[in-house]
Amino acid sequence: MRLHPGEPEAVGWRVVTVLDAVRQLCAVSPDVSGRPRVIAIDGRGGAGKTTLAERLGKVVPHSAIVHTDDIAWNHACFDWGAALAENVLQPLHRGEAVDFRPDAWIAHDRPGSITVPAGADIVWIEGTGVIREELAPWWDASVWIQGDLTEQERLLTARDGDSSEQREHVANWLLEELPFMLREQPWARADMIVAGPPRIDHDPDSEVVVAPPVRP
Repeated sequence: MRLHPGEPEAVGWRVVTVLDAVRQLCAVSPDVSGRPRVIAIDGRGGAGKTTLAERLGKVVPHSAIVHTDDIAWNHACFDWGAALAENVLQPLHRGEAVDFRPDAWIAHDRPGSITVPAGADIVWIEGTGVIREELAPWWDASVWIQGDLTEQERLLTARDGDSSEQREHVANWLLEELPFMLREQPWARADMIVAGPPRIDHDPDSEVVVAPPVRP
């Protein structure tokens, strides 16, 4: 399996129900009260972060999802940690609703806002680079999606196309992503590893393939 430099291959893969995966993540922070649990989902572009967040969220009646791509839109690939913490994570930890229009949205007249209603049970924050040292105090649990980078690149191309503009975008992204991942090593901070895509037979509608955390 082709992985990020420094990323060890997870072992001990097993099939669990989506509901059991959520229960395991909630058990990481059993004493949360008066606010939603805030759970990070990280992985390479094309790893399946959004899909996993949607699958996990469906088994929790009052879930919400925040995409870091919305925070980073017309802003920066990775320099959005402070904006996420100040405008999303801090209100969530106070038990408040979120209604945030990033500066780039205002400057480029993008309609709408990033919203999370008050009273959510779990808020899933998904995006490449979300498990990082500066945001560690805000996570109640975290997930790293491990997968073969060649396969993830294939899936990313299938999703976003293979135009010259897209190839240039991916090349520029990798110039930032690779050193960022090497520095932050999110796989070593995660509380659960999820296979993406899995190599073990399972029901994709009701099950996920997980491994224990990979600690240095």
